[in-house]
Amino acid sequence: MPSRDPINEAHVSEPGLVVVDVAAADDATALAFQQLLADRWATAPAQHTTRDAGEPSVRLRCYLDLRQPLARKRVAPRARCAPTSS
Repeated sequence: MPSRDPINEAHVSEPGLVVVDVAAADDATALAFQQLLADRWATAPAQHTTRDAGEPSVRLRCYLDLRQPLARKRVAPRARCAPTSS
């Protein structure tokens, strides 16, 4: 297996900083996973994936800052059924 680029010390210099290496079957899957991470944490996203010769997957690396508060998604209230009168 080819070696990955070394992780830069600055990317993990403090607790809460994370480097995520992703391997997926295709670009769409890898980028969708990255988007799930970006929806929750401050992320330095990869703009594209890479493919190593002879490997069956694409790869990407992104950087997360878990020190940022989680994004709270606003959930629409569930519809309530009003009682019917007979």
